[in-house]
Amino acid sequence: MASQDRFHSLDAVAELRSVTRSYGRITALQGIDLELRRGELMALLGPNGAGKSSAIALWLGLAEPDSGEARLLGGSPLAVDRRRGVGVMMQDVGLVNGLKVRELIEQTASYYPDPMSVDEALEITHIKALAQRYYDKLSGGQKRQVQFALAICGRPPVLFLDEPSVGMDVAARAILWAAIRRLRDGGCSILLTTHYLEEAEILADRVVVLSKGRIVASGTVGEVRALVSRRHIRCDSTLSTAELADWPGVVCVSRSEQRLTILATDAEGVLRRLLARDQAVANIEVQQAGLAEAFIELTKEAA
Repeated sequence: MASQDRFHSLDAVAELRSVTRSYGRITALQGIDLELRRGELMALLGPNGAGKSSAIALWLGLAEPDSGEARLLGGSPLAVDRRRGVGVMMQDVGLVNGLKVRELIEQTASYYPDPMSVDEALEITHIKALAQRYYDKLSGGQKRQVQFALAICGRPPVLFLDEPSVGMDVAARAILWAAIRRLRDGGCSILLTTHYLEEAEILADRVVVLSKGRIVASGTVGEVRALVSRRHIRCDSTLSTAELADWPGVVCVSRSEQRLTILATDAEGVLRRLLARDQAVANIEVQQAGLAEAFIELTKEAA
């Protein structure tokens, strides 16, 4: 009984505990502990092959761990009543051709105990104009919008979004982000995978970075960024980019007119040298590097 108690977190709606999962000689997950908490939006990041899709497959009951345990909404992901509490938007989606968008939403909503009305799903996702169009005649971005509507139409308490904005234009992506925030604010627990790190930076309450089947970082966006030492230094200076590029601690440097942008691993050392070399330097700004730089550095270190 004690071994089961460690699983039961009141805040967790999906859990992996000491989970290992292999495909032949390839180990996709290596003894990881991971949980999606109630009412949060967690971004699960990692390069291709890091184990993100394997983790989702375990939570959806599409695969079983070689060791460890997966839980969904307090029970087995294989149980039908647990699956009815989940909405899913995967990268690779096969839907029946010959159905209109409204018909697809009606069909999907019928699987859930308390679904949205079709009109509500169309309104939240801003696809009313597509309702009477055949799904297989839509563009790639429009299909992704419809797939999002299908994922949320059952009012699931848990939502898995695997690269949801791929193929969407800027306007559609903004609509998607607004809908995701609305769902999270309404209490939905959301797991998001994305290669658009800007998306994770804008939306996520918590970020988990996977590399080669292991967790290499976890925390808020700010906490993950703070794990790496890189800083952006911006200033007005006449020093050449070629000279700066050779300084210790400088990763890269660029110029726009008089404005220099320096990415540095030793911001303090670079600043001291900058002030010594150019007494006319002005308008100095120092900012922590973004999530993209942190992601690159963390996954490189784990390689």
